[in-house]
Amino acid sequence: MRIAVVGSGAMGSLFGAFLAESGNDVVLVDVWREHIDAINRFGLKVSGVSGERIVRVKATTNHSEVGLVDLVILFVKSYDTEQAIRDSLTMISDETIVLTCQNGVGNVERIGEVIGISHVICGATMQGATLIRPGEIFHAGSGITYIGELDGSVSERIKKIEAIFNNAGIRTEISRNIYGMIWSKLLINAGINPFGALTRLRNGELLEVPGMLELMTQAVNEGVEVAKALGIKLEIRDPVEALINTCKATAKNKNSMLQDIERGRRTEIDVINGAIVKYGRKVGVKTPVNELLTTLIRGLEKSISVG
Repeated sequence: MRIAVVGSGAMGSLFGAFLAESGNDVVLVDVWREHIDAINRFGLKVSGVSGERIVRVKATTNHSEVGLVDLVILFVKSYDTEQAIRDSLTMISDETIVLTCQNGVGNVERIGEVIGISHVICGATMQGATLIRPGEIFHAGSGITYIGELDGSVSERIKKIEAIFNNAGIRTEISRNIYGMIWSKLLINAGINPFGALTRLRNGELLEVPGMLELMTQAVNEGVEVAKALGIKLEIRDPVEALINTCKATAKNKNSMLQDIERGRRTEIDVINGAIVKYGRKVGVKTPVNELLTTLIRGLEKSISVG
């Protein structure tokens, strides 16, 4: 399959590496020239739970030189979604599938407004990866990736992508309730990401701080109440237990929000904890912990003059 990974930071590079190693025609697309140049010159260096190796994979900063592809996997920051999909139009034919594996909520709608919702399928991954330096990533933890059609059907195209991902070593399952899965991941991110960004601690280290888990639990439980009020059926039985397991499984990982802060970049707080606050107001559910976390991260962004 011909695949373009748009947004080839830690997670995009990880998926691109696995898919290229299994024989797919993969191109990594990213605006960070230093990263792309390093990959083209030296290969993509991967270390961590899946082993250490150099993966030779094509990479570019120019969407228009890629050509048409069968699958676009979108890993860009949520606030860059619309621009990224517009930049990717030269890669998208009537048959091209666009899979969003981004954090937060609202990405499906943003993509659909540009290319039509029929092109879009959705994913949520529990993999963990950290960008070490240009051209090098650390695979911090391995988890299941869920993909699904928006209407809950099990189509031939979703089965084909599931098979390609599993063949590449990306453990993947089809979800018939992908919105519930996205919200389930949202809750885990809401309980981990801002705490890691504020403390500069890796996922596993958060559990070692007295009182930290209690605050993380409060953030998650507020999100659970908002999801219930919205009528969303979550795909995890116990979100707090899932949060703890995620911290343990990706113990050495710096979460994406922490990585953004360290690189002086804008975070995705508005589509994670901020989304819980926004939807909480709509349905009349109070979310004081998530409101505090959202405000603190916005303040942290201002203090480092994010680009």
